[in-house]
Amino acid sequence: MAKELSEGSRYAGLTHETLDAQSMMDRVRSPKAGAIVLFAGTTRDNFAGKPVKELQYTSYEPRALQSMLNICTAVHEKHSLTAIAMIHRLGVVPIGEESILIAVSSPHRQAAWRAGEEALEECKEKVEVWKREEFGGGEGGIWRANRDGAVGVRIDRDEKETDPGPGPETNGPVLRPGRLGERGHGPVVARLDPRSEKATKSTPIIE
Repeated sequence: MAKELSEGSRYAGLTHETLDAQSMMDRVRSPKAGAIVLFAGTTRDNFAGKPVKELQYTSYEPRALQSMLNICTAVHEKHSLTAIAMIHRLGVVPIGEESILIAVSSPHRQAAWRAGEEALEECKEKVEVWKREEFGGGEGGIWRANRDGAVGVRIDRDEKETDPGPGPETNGPVLRPGRLGERGHGPVVARLDPRSEKATKSTPIIE
């Protein structure tokens, strides 16, 4: 069951289920639209030369949904779209399956192409979703912000069964107000134990 927010012809959703590309295209279909552009982000089997077994996504759902809807609204207005829909999958996303779908419709294809790419970049930059890359070969995993080039935190093999990652069980990611000139939700760093000054958990803290 997806958690959803919508306003008019703008839709945002989060779900633990497999994503359905056809249903997303149908959400933006309209006789007023001459073009529908669909972006599907899939899990690949490698990162930086390392084999990836799967990705795991978590989010601060209320804020993530609102951020997604805000992005849809801004992109809709900027490009005079007919409709836009964005959904992100949470939990484990196996190799070759989709983690995000963005569907955009507009009277003309040029606006749809531009809007789809812009919506994706804004999502990676601003939405409160974090991912864990689970590597093969016994290397454990890494939590990182859900955007290209984000700094990650290594999770050793002996931590994998006990570290719940960001979420309600660990009070979720820690957010602080942005500083001048910053963009996005910042690098992911390790939580520090003030008594030892050493990292003791790999819960992401959003700097």
